[in-house]
Amino acid sequence: MKQNKMERLMPKAELPYEKYREKGEKALSNQELLAILLRTGSRRETALELAGRLLYRQPGRSGLKGLCSMSREELIAVHGIGEIKAMQLRCICELSRRLAKETGRPAAIFDSPEAIASYYMEDMRHKAQEELLLLLLNGRNHRIGEKVISIGTVNGAMITPREIFLEALRWQAVSIVLLHNHPSGDPTPSEEDVLFTRRVWQVGELIGIGLLDHIVIGDCCYISLKERGILAI
Repeated sequence: MKQNKMERLMPKAELPYEKYREKGEKALSNQELLAILLRTGSRRETALELAGRLLYRQPGRSGLKGLCSMSREELIAVHGIGEIKAMQLRCICELSRRLAKETGRPAAIFDSPEAIASYYMEDMRHKAQEELLLLLLNGRNHRIGEKVISIGTVNGAMITPREIFLEALRWQAVSIVLLHNHPSGDPTPSEEDVLFTRRVWQVGELIGIGLLDHIVIGDCCYISLKERGILAI
Protein backbone atom coordinates (compact mmCIF):
# COMPACT_ATOMS: atom_id res chain seq x y z
CA MET A 1 0.00 0.00 0.00
CA LYS A 2 1.37 3.43 -0.92
CA GLN A 3 2.20 5.61 2.08
CA ASN A 4 2.07 9.38 2.20
CA LYS A 5 4.98 11.43 3.52
CA MET A 6 3.68 11.60 7.09
CA GLU A 7 3.22 7.84 7.26
CA ARG A 8 6.78 7.27 6.03
CA LEU A 9 8.03 9.47 8.87
CA MET A 10 6.10 7.57 11.55
CA PRO A 11 7.94 4.87 13.55
CA LYS A 12 7.01 1.45 12.16
CA ALA A 13 5.74 0.31 15.56
CA GLU A 14 3.10 3.07 15.43
CA LEU A 15 1.73 2.10 12.00
CA PRO A 16 -1.51 0.07 12.30
CA TYR A 17 -0.46 -2.48 9.68
CA GLU A 18 2.88 -3.13 11.38
CA LYS A 19 1.24 -3.36 14.79
CA TYR A 20 -1.33 -5.80 13.43
CA ARG A 21 1.37 -8.03 11.92
CA GLU A 22 3.28 -8.05 15.18
CA LYS A 23 0.51 -8.30 17.76
CA GLY A 24 -2.77 -9.15 15.98
CA GLU A 25 -6.12 -7.36 15.74
CA LYS A 26 -6.95 -7.56 19.46
CA ALA A 27 -4.03 -5.28 20.25
CA LEU A 28 -5.36 -2.50 18.01
CA SER A 29 -7.41 0.44 19.26
CA ASN A 30 -10.69 1.42 17.58
CA GLN A 31 -8.82 4.20 15.80
CA GLU A 32 -6.17 1.81 14.50
CA LEU A 33 -8.75 -0.75 13.33
CA LEU A 34 -10.64 1.98 11.50
CA ALA A 35 -7.41 3.25 9.92
CA ILE A 36 -6.76 -0.19 8.43
CA LEU A 37 -10.29 -0.28 7.00
CA LEU A 38 -9.90 3.22 5.53
CA ARG A 39 -6.52 2.18 4.03
CA THR A 40 -5.53 5.71 2.98
CA GLY A 41 -5.71 9.22 4.31
CA SER A 42 -4.97 12.31 2.27
CA ARG A 43 -2.02 14.57 1.49
CA ARG A 44 -2.69 16.44 4.71
CA GLU A 45 -3.21 13.55 7.12
CA THR A 46 -2.56 9.85 7.59
CA ALA A 47 -5.26 7.20 7.64
CA LEU A 48 -4.75 7.02 11.41
CA GLU A 49 -5.39 10.76 11.80
CA LEU A 50 -8.45 10.56 9.54
CA ALA A 51 -9.78 7.68 11.65
CA GLY A 52 -9.29 9.74 14.80
CA ARG A 53 -11.11 12.71 13.29
CA LEU A 54 -14.03 10.47 12.33
CA LEU A 55 -14.30 8.89 15.76
CA TYR A 56 -13.93 12.04 17.85
CA ARG A 57 -15.22 14.82 15.62
CA GLN A 58 -18.36 15.77 17.58
CA PRO A 59 -18.86 15.94 21.37
CA GLY A 60 -21.76 13.72 22.36
CA ARG A 61 -21.57 11.85 19.07
CA SER A 62 -18.17 10.26 19.29
CA GLY A 63 -16.74 6.75 19.16
CA LEU A 64 -18.04 3.84 17.14
CA LYS A 65 -21.65 4.61 18.04
CA GLY A 66 -21.24 8.17 16.75
CA LEU A 67 -19.62 6.90 13.56
CA CYS A 68 -22.44 4.44 12.89
CA SER A 69 -25.03 7.17 13.46
CA MET A 70 -23.63 9.20 10.56
CA SER A 71 -25.52 9.02 7.31
CA ARG A 72 -23.86 8.39 3.95
CA GLU A 73 -24.26 12.08 3.11
CA GLU A 74 -22.65 13.17 6.39
CA LEU A 75 -19.69 10.84 5.80
CA ILE A 76 -19.14 12.10 2.25
CA ALA A 77 -19.04 15.67 3.62
CA VAL A 78 -16.00 14.78 5.79
CA HIS A 79 -12.73 15.74 4.11
CA GLY A 80 -10.91 12.57 3.11
CA ILE A 81 -14.06 10.42 2.90
CA GLY A 82 -15.38 10.03 -0.61
CA GLU A 83 -18.41 8.14 -1.85
CA ILE A 84 -16.69 4.73 -1.83
CA LYS A 85 -15.31 5.06 1.71
CA ALA A 86 -18.67 6.32 2.95
CA MET A 87 -20.38 3.31 1.38
CA GLN A 88 -17.83 0.94 2.94
CA LEU A 89 -18.25 2.47 6.39
CA ARG A 90 -22.04 2.27 6.23
CA CYS A 91 -21.80 -1.39 5.19
CA ILE A 92 -19.38 -2.19 8.02
CA CYS A 93 -21.76 -0.62 10.54
CA GLU A 94 -24.66 -2.60 9.13
CA LEU A 95 -22.68 -5.87 9.26
CA SER A 96 -21.78 -5.13 12.88
CA ARG A 97 -25.42 -4.53 13.74
CA ARG A 98 -26.52 -7.77 12.07
CA LEU A 99 -23.76 -9.78 13.75
CA ALA A 100 -24.72 -8.43 17.17
CA LYS A 101 -28.35 -9.25 16.50
CA GLU A 102 -27.60 -12.81 15.38
CA THR A 103 -25.43 -13.36 18.44
CA GLY A 104 -28.32 -12.35 20.65
CA ARG A 105 -30.93 -14.62 19.07
CA PRO A 106 -29.78 -18.24 19.11
CA ALA A 107 -33.25 -19.63 19.88
CA ALA A 108 -35.65 -16.78 19.01
CA ILE A 109 -37.89 -17.79 21.92
CA PHE A 110 -39.03 -14.71 23.76
CA ASP A 111 -39.65 -16.08 27.23
CA SER A 112 -37.91 -13.37 29.26
CA PRO A 113 -37.29 -9.60 29.13
CA GLU A 114 -33.57 -10.30 28.78
CA ALA A 115 -34.09 -12.51 25.71
CA ILE A 116 -36.32 -9.92 24.05
CA ALA A 117 -34.04 -6.97 24.84
CA SER A 118 -30.98 -8.88 23.64
CA TYR A 119 -32.63 -9.68 20.31
CA TYR A 120 -33.67 -6.08 19.57
CA MET A 121 -30.89 -4.12 21.29
CA GLU A 122 -28.71 -3.49 18.23
CA ASP A 123 -31.70 -2.64 16.05
CA MET A 124 -33.08 -0.04 18.43
CA ARG A 125 -30.36 1.53 20.55
CA HIS A 126 -28.81 3.53 17.67
CA LYS A 127 -32.03 5.11 16.41
CA ALA A 128 -32.19 8.91 16.50
CA GLN A 129 -35.97 8.93 17.10
CA GLU A 130 -38.22 6.94 19.39
CA GLU A 131 -39.90 4.00 17.69
CA LEU A 132 -42.65 1.84 19.14
CA LEU A 133 -42.36 -1.77 18.01
CA LEU A 134 -45.11 -4.36 18.41
CA LEU A 135 -43.88 -7.93 18.86
CA LEU A 136 -46.51 -10.60 18.14
CA LEU A 137 -46.23 -14.04 19.77
CA ASN A 138 -47.96 -17.41 19.57
CA GLY A 139 -48.86 -19.63 22.50
CA ARG A 140 -45.27 -20.85 22.85
CA ASN A 141 -43.80 -17.36 22.94
CA HIS A 142 -42.39 -17.73 19.44
CA ARG A 143 -42.38 -14.62 17.32
CA ILE A 144 -44.94 -14.72 14.52
CA GLY A 145 -44.55 -11.12 13.47
CA GLU A 146 -43.53 -7.60 14.36
CA LYS A 147 -44.49 -4.12 13.24
CA VAL A 148 -43.34 -0.55 13.89
CA ILE A 149 -46.47 1.13 15.22
CA SER A 150 -45.15 4.66 15.42
CA ILE A 151 -42.07 6.82 15.05
CA GLY A 152 -41.83 9.68 17.51
CA THR A 153 -42.64 10.14 21.18
CA VAL A 154 -44.69 7.30 22.66
CA ASN A 155 -47.86 8.76 24.15
CA GLY A 156 -51.56 8.15 24.17
CA ALA A 157 -52.36 11.13 21.96
CA MET A 158 -50.41 9.64 19.05
CA ILE A 159 -51.15 5.92 19.50
CA THR A 160 -54.24 4.10 20.66
CA PRO A 161 -54.63 0.52 21.88
CA ARG A 162 -57.03 0.02 18.96
CA GLU A 163 -54.17 0.22 16.43
CA ILE A 164 -52.13 -2.27 18.42
CA PHE A 165 -54.87 -4.87 18.87
CA LEU A 166 -56.15 -4.63 15.31
CA GLU A 167 -52.65 -5.71 14.26
CA ALA A 168 -52.58 -8.43 16.93
CA LEU A 169 -55.92 -9.82 15.74
CA ARG A 170 -54.77 -9.74 12.13
CA TRP A 171 -51.79 -11.94 13.08
CA GLN A 172 -53.93 -14.10 15.40
CA ALA A 173 -51.44 -13.41 18.17
CA VAL A 174 -51.92 -15.02 21.58
CA SER A 175 -49.87 -12.33 23.32
CA ILE A 176 -47.88 -9.20 22.53
CA VAL A 177 -44.85 -7.29 23.75
CA LEU A 178 -44.19 -3.59 23.22
CA LEU A 179 -40.70 -2.18 22.81
CA HIS A 180 -39.51 1.34 22.31
CA ASN A 181 -36.15 3.07 22.46
CA HIS A 182 -34.93 6.18 24.25
CA PRO A 183 -32.38 7.95 22.01
CA SER A 184 -30.86 9.58 25.11
CA GLY A 185 -29.57 6.14 26.12
CA ASP A 186 -31.41 6.24 29.46
CA PRO A 187 -34.19 3.60 29.49
CA THR A 188 -36.01 5.04 32.50
CA PRO A 189 -39.74 5.03 31.55
CA SER A 190 -41.55 8.35 31.53
CA GLU A 191 -44.94 8.93 33.13
CA GLU A 192 -46.46 8.81 29.63
CA ASP A 193 -44.78 5.43 29.02
CA VAL A 194 -46.35 4.06 32.20
CA LEU A 195 -49.85 5.43 31.52
CA PHE A 196 -49.80 4.17 27.94
CA THR A 197 -48.65 0.72 29.04
CA ARG A 198 -51.47 0.47 31.57
CA ARG A 199 -54.05 1.40 28.94
CA VAL A 200 -52.80 -1.26 26.53
CA TRP A 201 -52.64 -3.87 29.32
CA GLN A 202 -56.26 -3.15 30.35
CA VAL A 203 -57.58 -3.45 26.78
CA GLY A 204 -55.63 -6.67 26.28
CA GLU A 205 -57.18 -8.18 29.39
CA LEU A 206 -60.67 -7.39 28.04
CA ILE A 207 -60.17 -8.95 24.60
CA GLY A 208 -57.97 -11.86 25.65
CA ILE A 209 -54.62 -10.91 24.10
CA GLY A 210 -52.17 -10.39 26.93
CA LEU A 211 -49.57 -7.66 27.02
CA LEU A 212 -46.62 -9.62 28.41
CA ASP A 213 -44.25 -6.69 28.76
CA HIS A 214 -43.23 -3.24 27.62
CA ILE A 215 -39.46 -2.96 27.31
CA VAL A 216 -37.65 0.36 27.01
CA ILE A 217 -34.31 0.11 25.22
CA GLY A 218 -31.43 2.40 26.17
CA ASP A 219 -27.77 2.31 25.19
CA CYS A 220 -26.75 -1.31 25.94
CA CYS A 221 -29.32 -1.41 28.74
CA TYR A 222 -33.06 -1.80 29.13
CA ILE A 223 -35.92 -1.61 31.60
CA SER A 224 -38.81 -4.06 31.69
CA LEU A 225 -42.05 -2.53 32.92
CA LYS A 226 -43.19 -6.03 33.89
CA GLU A 227 -40.16 -6.44 36.15
CA ARG A 228 -40.92 -3.00 37.60
CA GLY A 229 -44.39 -4.25 38.58
CA ILE A 230 -46.25 -1.83 36.32
CA LEU A 231 -48.19 -4.64 34.58
CA ALA A 232 -49.26 -6.22 37.86
CA ILE A 233 -52.38 -4.07 38.14
